[in-house]
Amino acid sequence: MQPRNMSMSGVVDLAAVKAAQEAKAKAEQTRAEAARQGGTGAVAPADLVIDVDEAGFERDVLQRSAEVPVVIDFWAEWCQPCKQLSPVLERLAVEYNGRFLLAKIDVDANQMLMQQFGIQGIPAVFAVVAGQALPLFQGAAGEEQIRGTLDQLIQVAEQRFGLTGLVVDADAQPGAQPPAAAPAGPYDALLEAAVQALDAGDFGGAVRAYQNVLSDDPANSEAKLGLAQAELLQRVQGMDPQQVRKDAAEKPADAEAQIAAADLDLVGGHVEDAFGRLIETVQRTAGDDRDAVRRRLLELFEVVGTDDPRVVGARRALARALF
Repeated sequence: MQPRNMSMSGVVDLAAVKAAQEAKAKAEQTRAEAARQGGTGAVAPADLVIDVDEAGFERDVLQRSAEVPVVIDFWAEWCQPCKQLSPVLERLAVEYNGRFLLAKIDVDANQMLMQQFGIQGIPAVFAVVAGQALPLFQGAAGEEQIRGTLDQLIQVAEQRFGLTGLVVDADAQPGAQPPAAAPAGPYDALLEAAVQALDAGDFGGAVRAYQNVLSDDPANSEAKLGLAQAELLQRVQGMDPQQVRKDAAEKPADAEAQIAAADLDLVGGHVEDAFGRLIETVQRTAGDDRDAVRRRLLELFEVVGTDDPRVVGARRALARALF
């Protein structure tokens, strides 16, 4: 499976946001299933470092990345810098006590994976979080740099994807299998139909599918997020970006113009610009226009994720603007 790209730079990617919600749900299911079976889902320290090949990549990396960040060490027997780096990564995997899983891939035996990740030289270190692949560093690196990179990775995985890592038990038997995924929920078919509609560009169909879930289960977090995404994509589908930008620049107090521009900002990954634009418009408007801007801002919060630090900061700014 070709890995997808993800950046920790703060740009929002709607596909990544959806993956984050799916990862959170999967992690919660795994923990719930472990509790139901009377266990903790704990792994032995020896299981924090695993050898992975092409046949097991889907299971051992992509699927596991829904519950814990997976750091990939691409190495080869003939690579001298690898022999210096790999022991450091292995030691840190144990020291970090389940906050990440280290997957070691021998590039000589797994040429296809090397090509899929676009690796030009080794050692090369990547991470996969909720199915999203991102480069960490290439070549030799000092332990301080490695620790800083791992700390940032763990913070992103926890804050954006809800991944709190693995439970490690020194008494657990090495090689124990994690608990099976929880049974499919009652709305899985509708949610899958909504995702397929999104992928096909049928945003209206996706909106209806998510609304059908929410009509029975108003608190369904995946449907709430999906509906916010689908409605946003549906709104911008027929826009003329150049005209929208022109109108927003010429009419700074026009609620409708600023709302449309904020939608484009968000779809383009300019999260803080979208939030800042609408907060400034709240300050410039009153009555129904002001309320319409406030409502759209709250909808965009749902798209990004209410626990995102940018949303938390924008909520405080909105409160100051309103009161």
